[in-house]
Amino acid sequence: MTKKIEIKVSLQVFPKSEWIAEDGDLITKAEQVLDNAHAPYSNFLVGAALLLENGETFVANNQENVSFPVGVCAERAVLSYAMGNRPNVRPVKLAIVAKRRQDAQLATVTPCGLCRQTINEYEVKFGHPIEILMLNPAQEILKASGIDQLLPFRFNDLNS
Repeated sequence: MTKKIEIKVSLQVFPKSEWIAEDGDLITKAEQVLDNAHAPYSNFLVGAALLLENGETFVANNQENVSFPVGVCAERAVLSYAMGNRPNVRPVKLAIVAKRRQDAQLATVTPCGLCRQTINEYEVKFGHPIEILMLNPAQEILKASGIDQLLPFRFNDLNS
């Protein structure tokens, strides 16, 4: 008999009037590094801010390279830096903002597949979800409670 697997995913949407201070601070930090992105080929700028369990925040942006796909996304850059420097401190929240260089308005962006799998890696390592905050042009935070909301059929281990 054929079986069917259904998975429900959802995001919460928070207008600016309902942002909690911690989320707003993280979004602001991601926005502050947005224009420092090295994106001369795509002109698509992404900033990311990562809050760790100990209260520290790290920021990064995308870094392109003429030899595609050598560049690094903002999400992977900030996670790699944080885990390289605080390998035993759990990531709690990741904020992402993006825009095209020529636009004043932000673009809605979600992590790419590589970034989603990288976020999954640290959720597995620490046994805890990482909240993902994505700012849209309407100044709403789209909040995923963990990577399962963006990557429901993720690759978790080599043994199953």
